[in-house]
Amino acid sequence: MTQNLKNFIPILILVLLFILMPMVSFAQDGLVPCEGPECGFGDLITLVNKVIDFLLFTLALPLAAILFAYGGFLFLTSGGSEDKLSKAKQIFWNVLVGFVIALAAWIIVKAIFFGLGFKLDISFIKQLSK
Repeated sequence: MTQNLKNFIPILILVLLFILMPMVSFAQDGLVPCEGPECGFGDLITLVNKVIDFLLFTLALPLAAILFAYGGFLFLTSGGSEDKLSKAKQIFWNVLVGFVIALAAWIIVKAIFFGLGFKLDISFIKQLSK
């Protein structure tokens, strides 16, 4: 890959993130569920839940898809080059392991919240069923 294309890909990803970011804001419900002194521990847990869901499903999932696509592009355009082929496989493996670790952490946090007695909706599953 040429040096110009190597510099262009990260810039393209950043531009797409800034363009798509307003579309996935917390505008409909609000990030903080309360105002002033009436905030309690349950409101803090709700805030943490919203932030974790945003980071995992709104940022990490599309980023993983983009990196899988980039790894697939490298794999298909390797042209028999072992260096490019091994780099593509390394990208696939790193993205897979990273996303599985992130999902495992999400499950652990949800289990802790459930164990503390908070009945939180799993917004990702509700979004998939729509």
